[in-house]
Amino acid sequence: MNRTGDEVRSPIVRVSGAGRTEHGERVLSTARAAADSVPVLRTGPTGISEYDPLVLATESGRTAFFPAPETSRVRDIVADVEAGALPTDGAAAVVDHDAETTTLPVPSGGPLAVGQRRALGPCGWVDPLDPAACQFRSLDRDAGAIADAGLVGRGRGDASVDEPVADAWRRAREIDGDPVVVVNANDADDRQRADRTLLAGSPMSVLDGVAAVAEYLDTTDAVIHVAETDTELRARLQQAIDAAADELPVAPVVVAGPDEYRAGAPTAALEAIEGADRIEPRLQPPSPAEYGLYGRPTVIHTPRTFARVHLALSDTTESDADGSASTTRLLTVTGDVAAPATIELDTDARLSTARDAVELEGSFKMACVGGVFGGVTRTLDVTPTTAELTAAGLGTEGVVELLNDERCAVATAGERARFASEANSGRCVPGREGTVQLTELVRAVYRGSLDREKIRELGRVMTRSSNCRIGARAPRPVLTAMDEFESSFEAHANGRCPSGACADKL
Repeated sequence: MNRTGDEVRSPIVRVSGAGRTEHGERVLSTARAAADSVPVLRTGPTGISEYDPLVLATESGRTAFFPAPETSRVRDIVADVEAGALPTDGAAAVVDHDAETTTLPVPSGGPLAVGQRRALGPCGWVDPLDPAACQFRSLDRDAGAIADAGLVGRGRGDASVDEPVADAWRRAREIDGDPVVVVNANDADDRQRADRTLLAGSPMSVLDGVAAVAEYLDTTDAVIHVAETDTELRARLQQAIDAAADELPVAPVVVAGPDEYRAGAPTAALEAIEGADRIEPRLQPPSPAEYGLYGRPTVIHTPRTFARVHLALSDTTESDADGSASTTRLLTVTGDVAAPATIELDTDARLSTARDAVELEGSFKMACVGGVFGGVTRTLDVTPTTAELTAAGLGTEGVVELLNDERCAVATAGERARFASEANSGRCVPGREGTVQLTELVRAVYRGSLDREKIRELGRVMTRSSNCRIGARAPRPVLTAMDEFESSFEAHANGRCPSGACADKL
């Protein structure tokens, strides 16, 4: 049994994150088969993959959490709820909450308690395909006021990444032509899961943000760009768009793009949507706001940014209505961990807090912050603000990759340099040739040659002159690893890997 909207009431059983595994689908089907009078609601992921599938049993303002239960236990949970009793034996947590809450009740401990759940609030709690579960605000308030208050773009797929969105919105509205809104959700780097979590767990909030921006631009044209391999996500998105058709004036077209890292860059995404044979970033200027999709003024953001537009529009208090929804950052914590987790941290929190959301396999040695081309660091004693991350040589793409003591800093840097040499578009010399030279310079360390100044000079040239972000950011893992683990680079040049991970390379 599956009920939505006004029919969803206590008691109720929710199954979160069922679509990620076959076991999750079995848990969902078992719960529905066992239910008679109690609704079983399929919700999106919470972001904590360790818990998937998560069964939530709710009765009279109390919810019991059962991470990844066996199907036999699921039948017992449903039977107890059917009998009017809240099952608690074996529950990871039991939380008291407002019976009318529209966001996931947060336990006092465990990975769900790490950080905040503002943008992530509905994820794992509401039916992602039910418009009644979302308070649409796009037509009630002025999105332009939110933009002017300082809302910033998030993620490498955002044309306004870490910059206020107001300039791009204003330029797209003023330029001649019919504007279009693009949601860029095609990211082939599985390290970053925040956008997928939002689209799977709270698509209505993203659609509401899209509608708000479209209303500001006076357009009804919108596109959602996802990877061609995300077939289930595409299908669920289309269902969400169809379900919201009577609530919102914008019905985005879902377009599948190539599952390639380079296709995640904003202007490369536009090339992919247009069906170009060669996927590469465009030379700028002009910016997408001036000349974007099919030559039209285009605002292109990630799902994270559009969800924050919705959140800012939904805030009703004077202190929160000024764009403060952008004062959290969504992060995926991954690497040498038992299971990745997507969390949301206030920008005054320490990045080290992210470690509490996962179980690290082995002892912590270093972290790479900012995705495949993030910065390598021994410490996470920084806040997740753009200013502090940048000052520390770290990236802002929303990934904290924890690496254990079996990892080699030289090998980690070299692998990312090699990936850059293979994944770049080849359009500009620094991206095409610089990444190859960088890879060779790291390989030379294994042959006994460590030319620090040459590596640093090449990194400076690539960072300053690359047309694409791959070329500009590829030096970062190498330079930061060399800063943090200089003795390890020296040891490799002398024929020894301190971690023992490079025996076959020396």
